[in-house]
This record gives sequence, C-alpha cells and structure tokens, in this order.
Amino acid sequence: MENKEIFIQAINEKKKVKVKINTDEKGIIIRDCIPFDFGTGKLPGIRYHFLDLTSPDGPHNLSVLPNKLLEIEILDETFNPADYIKWKPNWKLARDWGEFS
Repeated sequence: MENKEIFIQAINEKKKVKVKINTDEKGIIIRDCIPFDFGTGKLPGIRYHFLDLTSPDGPHNLSVLPNKLLEIEILDETFNPADYIKWKPNWKLARDWGEFS
C-alpha cells in the first residue's frame, strides 16, 4: 500500500500512526501521530497533516510534504477525535468521525 492509502485507512479506522519523516531542520525523525488530513493548509503545497504526540517539544501540529514522508505504519492504538479536535473542522478528506467529520 502507498503512504496515502495507509494514511486514509488510519483516518477511517481512527488509528494512531508511526511516521518516519525526513526534515530539513532535524534530519530523519520518527513520531507517533494522530492523522488529521491530506491537502492544502497554511503552508504552500499539498501536505499530510498530523498531530505529533511524541515530539520532545510536546504535542504540536505537523505538516509534511509527500516526498518527506518516508514511512507510515498504522498502530494498534485507536484514538477518540473528541480528545484532539477542539475546533470546527473543515477536512479535505471525507471521514465518519461523527460531529468531528
């Protein structure tokens, strides 16, 4: 499966993911994340949008260009969108997250 297919599956199953990313600032990093969306955002270009749960700097949004996402793995751990979504979402990718869709 390609990264985008894995990402969409994780969104649909409400599963956390482990990602390996090639960053310009820190080199290759590995993080556990909540998959949020795929599409345009505040930064230029189409990107994967995550909530980074395991950053040494604490949880934060993480936007990744497709060519920088080296690997994505679906973890066994599920998440509840209500624990992380504190705004009225306007997702690019459709999903069934109840009131957080």
